[in-house]
Amino acid sequence: MITNRRILSGMRTTGRMHLGHYHGVLKNWIKLQHEYECFFFAADWHALTTEYENPSQIQKHTWDMLIDWLASGINPNAATIFIQSRVPEHAELHLLLSMLTPLSWLERVPTYKDQQQKLKDKDLSTYGFLGYPLLQAADILMYKAGFVPVGEDQVPHVELVREVARRFNHLYGKESGYEAHVENAIKKLGKKQAKFYRELLKAYQEKGEADALEKGEALLSDCHHISLSDREHLMGNLSGSGRVILPEPCPLLTEFPAVLGLDGQKMSKSYHNVIELREAPSSIEQKIKTMPTDPARVRRMDVGDPEKCPVWNFHKIYSSDEAKNWVCEGCRSASIGCIDCKKVLSDRMIEDLAPVRERALEYENNPDLVRSIVAKGNERARDVARETLDDVLEAMGLE
Repeated sequence: MITNRRILSGMRTTGRMHLGHYHGVLKNWIKLQHEYECFFFAADWHALTTEYENPSQIQKHTWDMLIDWLASGINPNAATIFIQSRVPEHAELHLLLSMLTPLSWLERVPTYKDQQQKLKDKDLSTYGFLGYPLLQAADILMYKAGFVPVGEDQVPHVELVREVARRFNHLYGKESGYEAHVENAIKKLGKKQAKFYRELLKAYQEKGEADALEKGEALLSDCHHISLSDREHLMGNLSGSGRVILPEPCPLLTEFPAVLGLDGQKMSKSYHNVIELREAPSSIEQKIKTMPTDPARVRRMDVGDPEKCPVWNFHKIYSSDEAKNWVCEGCRSASIGCIDCKKVLSDRMIEDLAPVRERALEYENNPDLVRSIVAKGNERARDVARETLDDVLEAMGLE
């Protein structure tokens, strides 16, 4: 049982958000912000890992992205929104973690070589690119997040974060007088709970009973009369890692819908196949009108198959069941033309995105409000980051 209900997630600052971001990430964040303590950040330093030769647009991209977050429904009263580079503690923790992280751990991250192959036009033989998963680890560990929302393909990244936290706790979690501190903390539990704790300790460390660790965490979370420091010492002693200075986060597996682009490929700015959240209605209508369709429908009277048509992918997201039935029957019987089908889709899409466009326009016209929201988020994030960094520096003897 994990009692830490804090979430950390971020996005590289690539500018305005498109439908892939909206349906794949932002809608999930909007839901999570009401269920967890959420920290969402604009990862402008991460953008530098591939754009270090041309950083001039990163600042504009950052604010464009943040406006889209707010317009989509990310609520600054429910979640902390901040910019990575405005919390310099991230860089300091990254430096400290780099001292103890084996090089081989970074080289084996699956996306390292994949990205080098995909971005052959860029010189990515830099430490920044190799070390970005460790900066990512610092981002997460800085806030002692219990969960990181990811898709299955990103689980290896979270596992690296867990390994780094585990190594740090093993190296620095047993300060001078550690055993005496633990024994004193056990006494504070009270006679009955102390006895139960020792039984769980024996069950986990001598017999390897995995559920003893969960029972121990449940026991300690209910002991409100002991300090956080005592609780961390007791949990670290039970797990064998020492004091848990940097908790290991867990992946929060979420289903990220794959939103395909206008050409049927993955929606991506690099493929020039996107529809942005703030796209003008006339532009949306024109883009949908010129989308490719089922190759079998050369003429109006030719029958088609919606599953072979990129337009159908958007109908599945935006159209009602009634409209989808109309599309399927009409396409397969050639009773409707592709122009008719596309018109229904573009009207529905424009209607659905209208509130987002309107809210975005309000934020565009009031940049001081956006900067105020983010400044408060930066301050809140720095307060939490400073506490974590103090714990790290103390554990390493650098306070």
